[in-house]
Amino acid sequence: MFLQLLSYVGVVIGFIFLVLSIASGLYYISELVEEHSEPTKRFLKRIIYGIIVTFGLLWLFDGFPLLLTIFSIFSYYIYLQNLHKFPYVDLISPTFLASCVLVLANHFLWFNHFHNPYIPPLDVRLSPNYQPPRIPSFVEVCSFFGLLVWFIPFALFVSLSAHDNLLPHHIDSEVAKDKKKNNGLAKVVVGNIREYIYAISRRLGYELDPNHGHII
Repeated sequence: MFLQLLSYVGVVIGFIFLVLSIASGLYYISELVEEHSEPTKRFLKRIIYGIIVTFGLLWLFDGFPLLLTIFSIFSYYIYLQNLHKFPYVDLISPTFLASCVLVLANHFLWFNHFHNPYIPPLDVRLSPNYQPPRIPSFVEVCSFFGLLVWFIPFALFVSLSAHDNLLPHHIDSEVAKDKKKNNGLAKVVVGNIREYIYAISRRLGYELDPNHGHII
């Protein structure tokens, strides 16, 4: 009984450390991209073109569904439009909003494709010349989602920057006037989440912010 309770505590602590590690990684990568925005833009363009070609090869050699393949290629065309003003982005622009919708649509459509594979009618399966379709392995499906569905949206999220007045910041107005540079979306999101955690901890009587009360 106690060992089972201890395992629950370990899972919760492990999950917290995992989330903190991911947040720290996003923050670091966003800082790195801000310093090398032009090479990052060229890298993302080449990756998008490569993924579009890969979708075509999957349709040609692996029998991937044509309509779903065309939809994914169209999605990457929309993702590519976000690079015109890279690394800046308007969070309420049609291109950015369409990209967010297409990310979710691509995920669920491809998940449905792999989760519910096409099964031919019984008379076709009983044919002596029938060859059952190849079912992708778990590693193949994970690689497909990681490289062709999630990688570019994740990279754009980390790379794109938002103006200071596009997302709420919990900083003094005078400091905001002095800092005119743009912040990466990942930095903004992580920073806002961190400030919310600090605010909740203060209400509970704990101070987690090491810089609280210090004049920067």
